[in-house]
This record gives sequence, structure tokens and C-alpha cells, in this order.
Amino acid sequence: MEKKQSDLDRDRQYCELCGEMENLLKCGRCRSSYYCSKEHQKQDWKKHKLTCKEVDKSLLPKQKPGEGPPPGNSKKHREKRSSEPADPAPSPLAPSTEAPADGEEQGEVGSDVPATPMPNGQTSLSPQKLATEYIVPCMNKHGICVVDSFLGAETGLGILENVKGLYNTGRFTDGQLVSQKSDSTKDIRGDKITWIEGKEDGCEKISFLMSRMDDLIRHCNGKLGNYTINGRTKAMVACYPGNGTGYVRHVDNPNGDGRCVTCIYYLNRDWNAKEHGGLLRIFPEGKAQFADIEPKFDRLLLFWSDRRNPHEVQPAFSTRYAITVWYFDADERARAKEKYLTGAGEKGVKVELNKSSDPS
Repeated sequence: MEKKQSDLDRDRQYCELCGEMENLLKCGRCRSSYYCSKEHQKQDWKKHKLTCKEVDKSLLPKQKPGEGPPPGNSKKHREKRSSEPADPAPSPLAPSTEAPADGEEQGEVGSDVPATPMPNGQTSLSPQKLATEYIVPCMNKHGICVVDSFLGAETGLGILENVKGLYNTGRFTDGQLVSQKSDSTKDIRGDKITWIEGKEDGCEKISFLMSRMDDLIRHCNGKLGNYTINGRTKAMVACYPGNGTGYVRHVDNPNGDGRCVTCIYYLNRDWNAKEHGGLLRIFPEGKAQFADIEPKFDRLLLFWSDRRNPHEVQPAFSTRYAITVWYFDADERARAKEKYLTGAGEKGVKVELNKSSDPS
């Protein structure tokens, strides 16, 4: 079933600053850009004002008898507009009428994104073959790729022990948004996180995981879309405590901050999505179906980080661990640095890829 035009338009609606897709408000001036809050609109105004043009009034809904003038169209407002300085403040936000209503259908359950048919234990393919024969064609066709039994049970358990050790030391803090000027953070994401470079004590297995991720990306480099990958973020180790916490629908890189590939490794043994929840639901742009990814133990997930893959973490009712690394495209990263659009905090820190640990 094809999507209606209104559905496709809705899929293109994101907060211009943080990528959130829920409860959006529309710029009252151009009526084509969206924000999750007035605070984010103000923070993005320096960039948005370059393209924000007042909408043609003839295209706005006509005023019904007995109604007041539409917001921002009163005589007082027109007079104010005529005397505005060259660098005006952002226009008031208007509710997004195209935003989905609660309970509205998003598409049919399921996905045609395949997972690797690997036997128990570590994947039987070498990193080079896994990258070139499976991940590259899968990413270029679907934009999403799942690899099961990535490192094998023994290595996966070692990584899990590292993560639990970190969690028990109290190093995890509440997951952060692009802006912390709002009190709504916990309503948007409920995970606890810490950032790991790989050299820390007690993180040897996590460092090995990062090296294997880097090996895969190195073998894929030059073949994933038009990207040239020259670095990545530190590893974000995340824990959803299991009390119904999740992360609302959002985009990792809505503004061209340089991140091109999201790479997630899951650490959840005996996970049952019907009982434990915690699915990662991806809404691939332009497709009627969504992809539900269970956070299964020793599973690796890759997907494009930009607006092609809005996604959400559904409420988790059991402790849910994951390790995420974002890889940078060299050209987009350079442009982002020129425009001061690199990600906030640790997401914006570039780390060189580890030296190859792959003998092939």
C-alpha cells in the first residue's frame, strides 16, 4: 500500500535542531520548518533566518466568520513586521496540523530488511567478506543492515561484563538532548549513558568491539553510498533501566553534522520483545512499512544516520544495554565544522579509527 501524500509530508517533519518528530510546532513565518519547542527555534534562528521567507498569505487558510485573525496576521503584527530590523527574532511557532494523532497508523508491521543467516557462534564470514558481500549491498539497497552472531557468545559476554561493571561504578548519567534548556528531557529519552574511548580500565572488551566495528567500516569505505569515512565518535554505552523507558521518534543527524552511519551493538540475553518491549522501530523514508529490530544479544545493526531513517526506542520493561558508534563522512564533517553544526557534546568529538585488527 502506497503512502498518501499527507503521510509522506509528515515523514519529512523534524525539529530542525534536534530531529525530534513528536509534538512539533511550525514556524509562524515561513510555515515550512518545524521545532519541538520555542527554545530550539531560538537556538536555530541564526541558521534558519537565511532561508525563512514569509509565506504567501493567499495560500493560508481563509478566516472563518466569527474567528479572530490567524496568528501573526493581525494589523498590530503587520505594523511590527514593517518596522522590523534586518535581523528579526524568530516568528511565533504555530501548531503543526500535519502531525500524527495519537494512535494513528504508521504502516504495516514488518520489514524486508534481512538479517545474516549465521550459525550459532561468531559469524562465519571474515570481516572483509562480511563487509563487501553483505553489509555494502544491504546498506545501499535498504539503508539498514542487521548482522547476528557478530562476535560470538564468549566475546559478547565479556563485553556485557565490561558494561555492567561501568554501570555499577555510577558512571552513567541521563541521556542528553541537543539542548538542555528544556525540562522535558526525560519525556523524550529515558536512557542512562556514558562515553567510552576504549583506553579506560575495565573496558578492554568494549575496545575490542570498537576495533571490530572499525575493521568492518574500513572494508566498506568508499562503497557505502558516496561517503568517505575518516573517523567516528567515541562509543556511547546506553542502559534503559527497564521501567518503561524509551526514546521518542527522532533522527540522529537531522542537520548535516557529519555523522553518516549509525552502528549499534546489542547485549541483551534471552530478549523477548513481546514481554520485554524495547524494540528499535525504524521508519525508512518513503516506505509504507517500518522495520522492527529486536535488541538481541550479539546483534550488530547499521543504518544511515540522516533523515532517511527516523527511529524510536519503544518502552523497555527489562534492563536493555546497547553500545552505539557514529561514523563521520569527511566532506560533510568539514562543512559542518565551517558552519558550526557539529554535534553537541561527545557526539561532536571526532576519534580516528583504530588500527586494523583484521589480518585479512
